Amino acid sequence: MNNPLKKYFGPSTLVAAAFIGPGTVTVCTLAGVRSGYMLLWALLFSIAATVILQEMTGRLGIITRKGFGEAIREQLTNPIIKVAGILLVFSAIVIGNIAYEGGNISGAVLGWEEFFVGLDMSINGLTVRLTSLVVGAIAFWLLFSGNFKRIVNVMTVLVGLMSIVFVTTAIVIQPDIGAILKGLFIPQASPDEFLTVIALIGTTVVPYNLFLHASTVQERYSHFSQLSDMRVENAVGIILGGIISMCVVITSAAAADGSLAEVQSAADMARQLEPLLGSWAKTFMGMGLFAAGITSAVTAPLAAAYAAKGLLGWNDSLKDPRFRVIWMLVLLIGVFFSATSFDPVQLIEFAQVANGITLPVIAVFLLYIMNKPMLLGTNRNTTRQNVLGIIVILVTLLVGFRSLNSVFNFL
Repeated sequence: MNNPLKKYFGPSTLVAAAFIGPGTVTVCTLAGVRSGYMLLWALLFSIAATVILQEMTGRLGIITRKGFGEAIREQLTNPIIKVAGILLVFSAIVIGNIAYEGGNISGAVLGWEEFFVGLDMSINGLTVRLTSLVVGAIAFWLLFSGNFKRIVNVMTVLVGLMSIVFVTTAIVIQPDIGAILKGLFIPQASPDEFLTVIALIGTTVVPYNLFLHASTVQERYSHFSQLSDMRVENAVGIILGGIISMCVVITSAAAADGSLAEVQSAADMARQLEPLLGSWAKTFMGMGLFAAGITSAVTAPLAAAYAAKGLLGWNDSLKDPRFRVIWMLVLLIGVFFSATSFDPVQLIEFAQVANGITLPVIAVFLLYIMNKPMLLGTNRNTTRQNVLGIIVILVTLLVGFRSLNSVFNFL
């Protein structure tokens, strides 16, 4: 007997699960604490942008049976442009994932420290977080052995449970509906909040998910007649993930109640869950952050290696030494950043900002690929899809420039 709900859950559900990690919980909590409901519009835009871009990569995978990286490599015919394009995309993905990996490991560390004593040592005045090395070693073992699917599934269930708790808490606390609607549909942000805006975008429209999606849809869909099914499943999975992110902002805004409380640990983030969980809030948040951190610490290096494999034309073996070098590089540098960072919350936030700045680069290449008639035929982008894609790119460029300008004062 066929499950009628099966068509609503698939590769895009994995995309949503990938962006509901420690970065999402941390950045959305910071947004709620610092700005209340004011920045919900950034998440609304992010959800729409994710649906638009992931539909393109899903269509690419189904029609061409190629990954995004492979399509870029094959469609850039001019030798100079090809080399420059591959290097640009490769650098953006690897550098973005290194920053993201540092945030993933730091998220797991925040969760760990709710259960166990933090393992820190001082070397010439520099505090080294040994817990980051422990988390990195766990991720390395899972990646190297390849037997991590069952553990990741268990961790994903824990992250899913945490998500349900956030949604339930958002209902229980009875937030100000008028303020929420204003935050959703009236874009506003002070100069100091633009970095938070781009972090919210970066934690939802995750560039490496575009590479992941183009490959995973091929396992579920085999014919162009299934494009409509993919679009429905894509919208459902990503919108559900976006609602969870919004609930984190809503619960943290209500818990902060306009105060400027600093968020420095999982315990600080857990305050928003106390209306529902009471004294269990800290334990639950610690467990959820650790689960989200470990799963993301495994998937981010893998995604970077898959992107490199497609861009550089390597074979399909996951045990290829070049493939392993990429994920090891991402993991080890991520561990280094996490271990030497004084503030894991700031590192997580920085990772999302890096993701947001990387996004326009990847989106430009995607839009170029999706307009190649020799590759996609009648399934290439329509004028409407191109307009939506250009809007996404322009908004992310504008927000990214405003964010950098607020830091470096270019103008």
